Amino acid sequence: MTPNWITTATERARSRRPVTWLTLVGVLLLPVVIGGILVAALYNPTERLDSLTAAVVNEDEPVTIDGQMVPLGRQLTAGLVEGSDDVDSNLTWTISNEDDAAAGLADGTYAAVITIPENFSAAATSTQPGETPEKATITVTTPPDSLIVDDAITSQVAAVAASSMGTQLSQVYLENVFLGFTTLGDQLGTAADGATQLADGATQAADGAAQLPAGITQLADGNAQLSSGATQLADGAAQLSGGATSLADGAGQVAGGATSLQSGLTTIAGKTRDAADGAQQLADGVNAGATQLEQSGLVPDELSGAAGASAQAAAGVLAIAQNCAASGAAQAYCDTLLTAAQGVDAAASGTSAGLSQFDTEATAQFVGQFREIGTNVSTLSGGLTQLAGGIDQSATGAGQLATGATGIQDGAGQLATGATGIQDGANGLASGATQLADGATQAASGATTLADGVAQLADGTSTLATGLHTAADSLPSYTDQQATDLATVVADPVSADGADSSLFGASSIPLLATLALWFGGLGTFIALQAVSRRALTSRKSSAVLALRSYAPAAGIGALQGLLVAGVVQIAASYSWSQWWVFAGVSVVAGIAFAAVNQALVAVFGGAGRWISALVGVLAVATGIVSTVPGMLSSIAALMPTSAAYQGMVAALTSAGGLGAAYAGLVIWTLVALVATMLAVARRRTTSARALLKAAPVTA
Repeated sequence: MTPNWITTATERARSRRPVTWLTLVGVLLLPVVIGGILVAALYNPTERLDSLTAAVVNEDEPVTIDGQMVPLGRQLTAGLVEGSDDVDSNLTWTISNEDDAAAGLADGTYAAVITIPENFSAAATSTQPGETPEKATITVTTPPDSLIVDDAITSQVAAVAASSMGTQLSQVYLENVFLGFTTLGDQLGTAADGATQLADGATQAADGAAQLPAGITQLADGNAQLSSGATQLADGAAQLSGGATSLADGAGQVAGGATSLQSGLTTIAGKTRDAADGAQQLADGVNAGATQLEQSGLVPDELSGAAGASAQAAAGVLAIAQNCAASGAAQAYCDTLLTAAQGVDAAASGTSAGLSQFDTEATAQFVGQFREIGTNVSTLSGGLTQLAGGIDQSATGAGQLATGATGIQDGAGQLATGATGIQDGANGLASGATQLADGATQAASGATTLADGVAQLADGTSTLATGLHTAADSLPSYTDQQATDLATVVADPVSADGADSSLFGASSIPLLATLALWFGGLGTFIALQAVSRRALTSRKSSAVLALRSYAPAAGIGALQGLLVAGVVQIAASYSWSQWWVFAGVSVVAGIAFAAVNQALVAVFGGAGRWISALVGVLAVATGIVSTVPGMLSSIAALMPTSAAYQGMVAALTSAGGLGAAYAGLVIWTLVALVATMLAVARRRTTSARALLKAAPVTA
């Protein structure tokens, strides 16, 4: 039996039958059943991923890099099947083919199919040098009738697998990049050192190039002087050629004269020998005559003839003596010969003069003189013989002179020819030196420009060296281990340690508990009467009547909150400090929801229950995702479910707002009670027609 106080305090909605314990237990357990079903079905679904079966279709063709096969499709398949160490469970994977996967999707065997295309490995490794980068993609296919979260689960698993594969590829790529930085830094350092040396060399070249214009100018001046000297050489060579020609002509004349002299001297030498022979014969005759004169006496006529012959011989000798110098004989010899000739001539003259005075007494004296003449003539004959030898030597010398003069003539001719060649060469040298001087002048101008350019080159090379050193110093350098560690971090630089891996975050339990309690409050006033049917006839105040209807519902709401908190603790195992706060919010929320649902039914009647259902739907719609329209979010924030939800979140997490949640629930409770009291007060007034309709008068 149901106690009387319960029967009198509560009334069944839409029925006058009394409320039983069974009704109260059903109302009490409604949110527990709702919450239990929601928590069991939706809380942490990633722990039951193995209940989903998915297929992998690997059509990838492995590639070969540096002689090593790279089957990235197989690696991704293995990663999907093996799962992750961070996730306790994984999908049930089946390695299939295209036809089987399509059939499995159609008959519901597979919740999803992941297809790895044949170019997956080629695209994933296209970041190597010489290749066109291409993003590797996989295809996730789900059946059109799949459940809402199934698509999200399979897509998330595929995305995580693809992201892990991409992270590994990025890690390898970045490791090579970081090691390339080290290599590049070393090479840039070497290049910087070379550029520094080049800058030093360019500076020295600039200094040398700065001196080059002055040197080239001096070269131009020297070439101008060379041209002038070559011109003078050409003039001198012309004069030399003329002089050599004259020398050749003179040498020719000398050769001719020497030849004639040789011929003349040869003739003179012959005549001189003849004269010498004659003089010897004369000397012999004179000596013989003198002897005969001594022996037999002299006849004046014979002496006169001898004197005449002696005079002729003396004249001939004198002529030879006078021509001695012309024959080329020594001057001293010619002087002696001339003295002897003059003596013979004087003797001959004296003989001729003495014959006119000849007498016997003088015969002896005459013979002595005559013998002296013979001696002199004999001496003259010897001298003439020597003179003939000297003339022969002179003739030989004249022949040699002719030969030498001929050689001089030939050499002078060659000298003239050579001088002419020298003249031509000197003229060419003068012309070339002039052109060279002009070119050197232009070269001096160009050298000035070159010096400026080399100086700019030196500055630019120095700047380059500085820049290369800066670049080399700026580039990081890594060891193999450092490059590996850094690539591991850069390939996956951000991690979310505090993020929940489940599809429902920390707010899922508060949302489910809020919905359970709200629909529990709605169920309470589907079963119970919100406004007492005795309100019109009762003498109690409207507040008392409203509170009498609310009190059982508030007790049921408090128990509902406590039971829902217990179910949550069984499922989630929160710490007791968190659970007690959560349980407190749940109890207050159950009491507040009872008041609000009573007010909705009291004020709007059956439409109030419809409005309550909309509030629950709105709480679900705005509590799952933050991308709902702003108007719906604003409306939901004003509902009592929002205060309860925020309070539960604050109880289970570090979020604030627990006090505001309590205050909001209390305010909603008070406002709802006031609204219920007003509704009760309105029900306590009626019209006569309504009374007659309720109790018609019988005839």
